[in-house]
Amino acid sequence: MTAEAAHRWGTTLDSVVVYEQGAVCRRLARGSVPPDGRVRVTGLPRTLDPGSLRARVLGAPGVRVAEARVEVEAEPFGAEAPDSLRRSVEQLRDEQAATRRRRDHLLSLIGEIRTLHPVPPARKRDDPHRRTPVDAWLELAGFVDERLTGLHTRLVDVEEALRHVGHELAIAEDRLARASTDTPSAHVETTVSAFLFLDASGTGEAEVQVELEYGVPGAVWVPAYRLAYRQGDSSGRLVLRASVAQRTGEDWTGVSIALATADLRRGTDLPKLRSVRIGRRQPAAAPSGWREPPAGLAGLFTGYDAAGPPPPVTTAHGAVAGGYVPPPAPQAYGGAPPSPNPQAYGGAPPPPNPQAYGGAPPPPNPQAYGGAPPPPNPQAYGGAPPPPMSVGGPMLASGGSGIPAPAQPVRARRSAKPSSGDGDRPSPPPASAFAAAPGGAAPVPPPSPAPATGPPQPSGAELDYAALVLSGPDEHGGRRGRLFPGSPVDLVATEYRRRAERVAALPLPGHAVRPRESAGSFDHRFDAAARADIPSDGTWHTVTIGEIPLGLHIEYLCMPSVEQTVYATSVLSNATDQALLAGPVEVTVDDDFLLTAALPTLAPGRICRVGLGPAEGIQVTRRTNVHESTSGLRNTTTVLDHRVHVELANRLARPVTLEVRERVPVTSEPDVRIEERADWTAPEDGQGPDHHAPGTRVWRVDLPAGGTAVLDGGYEIRIPAGKALVGGNRRS
Repeated sequence: MTAEAAHRWGTTLDSVVVYEQGAVCRRLARGSVPPDGRVRVTGLPRTLDPGSLRARVLGAPGVRVAEARVEVEAEPFGAEAPDSLRRSVEQLRDEQAATRRRRDHLLSLIGEIRTLHPVPPARKRDDPHRRTPVDAWLELAGFVDERLTGLHTRLVDVEEALRHVGHELAIAEDRLARASTDTPSAHVETTVSAFLFLDASGTGEAEVQVELEYGVPGAVWVPAYRLAYRQGDSSGRLVLRASVAQRTGEDWTGVSIALATADLRRGTDLPKLRSVRIGRRQPAAAPSGWREPPAGLAGLFTGYDAAGPPPPVTTAHGAVAGGYVPPPAPQAYGGAPPSPNPQAYGGAPPPPNPQAYGGAPPPPNPQAYGGAPPPPNPQAYGGAPPPPMSVGGPMLASGGSGIPAPAQPVRARRSAKPSSGDGDRPSPPPASAFAAAPGGAAPVPPPSPAPATGPPQPSGAELDYAALVLSGPDEHGGRRGRLFPGSPVDLVATEYRRRAERVAALPLPGHAVRPRESAGSFDHRFDAAARADIPSDGTWHTVTIGEIPLGLHIEYLCMPSVEQTVYATSVLSNATDQALLAGPVEVTVDDDFLLTAALPTLAPGRICRVGLGPAEGIQVTRRTNVHESTSGLRNTTTVLDHRVHVELANRLARPVTLEVRERVPVTSEPDVRIEERADWTAPEDGQGPDHHAPGTRVWRVDLPAGGTAVLDGGYEIRIPAGKALVGGNRRS
């Protein structure tokens, strides 16, 4: 299938699901099914994972997708290439280099002028003393001063221009780095498309809609919130937002966004349950996926060979296309070959035996490296096992023991006998085995080790049938007419995917937590209420997901024994069936921004508390008094009487409910007693968002606007008279 043979359909990105790392994109294409059913769907990103492509037909029961695969093409840009940012950076770099050269030239001139100084002629022993020519000295000093003044003035201007160009270049490079990766950064455009074969039997050229789904790396997200409430209300508005960053190679414009906490790369295959055997081990033979070549394959290209080889084409560098031109100074593999027989690996062959790399071998000796082997030695994938190689041969054949052919998946010698061997090539022989024989004879390779028996064991690349390519009649080495893995996967796309994954290393916003860390053992998905735009620039963008119904009320707390400050807190209750993940929350009170706090993970039906900071309008004062005495018939008990006095004042314009927390000592000693004298109460854990430490006591006071309150409490500690508390008897 080629680009000319397939109809082109444009696509539109419709929706994106962003996972913890990576995203799944959904594109829609519409068109009429051609008679041959071959369609090319364009517009896919360069970072697409070829193994994740899925295609299906929507709304057409009689049409189905029979085949779908990814194709990558590259072509140079035209004159209207959208590469203005890169051209601007290149121009500024050239300008900076030219300005730097001007500055260096001025510095060299200044150095030369500075070295100018008067040098009196050498005086002989009998010559009288000469008078110093002051006018000449002054004239030279004036010349040097004038020249240095002019050069320094020009140097200041050039350095200022250099700083300006450097600043402009830094700005341009920053813009280029932050630019969307949807625009290629090179002068070659890489086009990724999907070839589809649509089976529309009996429906004719019907117009159908095709959905493409694929995964891309380079997308991350973290949750964020905005909490808005009005004073006096019993509920608030919690808006779920998300900070999304993506560098997938395509701009998400007007797409439906969904956020998921699942791991896109998590394995989903069902594990295999193997049998437990008692006795002698009997490993089950795994299917190899190897098939015998079809009969008559050797005579398939008889007519092509009878027509003769095509005429050689000389390239611009003088090389002959299809042949190997040896270097001027050939070096033998493992040592310099002797003059009479330069047939070592890499050396230039003599004219009677042109066994060059890639050239057509002569009939008498067709075992040159890369040449076509004779029919009895088909070493291609799936071919019959070759006969043993003669020891006295001039060179190791491709695919045999010794030198492996580069980028050639041809297997080593095969054998039809069943065995558990993997069929890989034997390791190369030592370099000493290729030393030239005495007398100028050809280097004799060592005998090949015993070939592995059993059917061939293809590798993973050879079992990828969709990526196998049928070798044409011009292929040599026994490859003609057989299937081999094609060229390596698009290296450009691999590099784009590697760059896209760098977005996972972005620094998180304040109070942000990775969704996988806060989601726990459950996965959640949040669908955005409206479409959004997220460019592929690798920076954080805020997207509004939707509003979450939330129960909210404000409480005022203070612990005067620790700090005499009243704090305002909002108690949030999650009444939805989805968890609220940990993240930053912007709190707005009466349409005025208050602060940004950290919201913990809130499971469905749970309650949490978010601090809003000190409440300056409520004042608290605490005073304590400790009285120590003894009691008992013989004064055997020490009584430590602690009294607590708390004063509260509400300066706000509305009534508030204040919770004052105090602490009472706890003991595990049987001879120590604690007696409380106050109207406070012990909190019950499990009824609120807080976990209270043992000994916590709570006062709840309703303060009207401008009102005050006084709280008195205390406790007595009774200990044996011969003992004392560690750290002193004063507890507060």
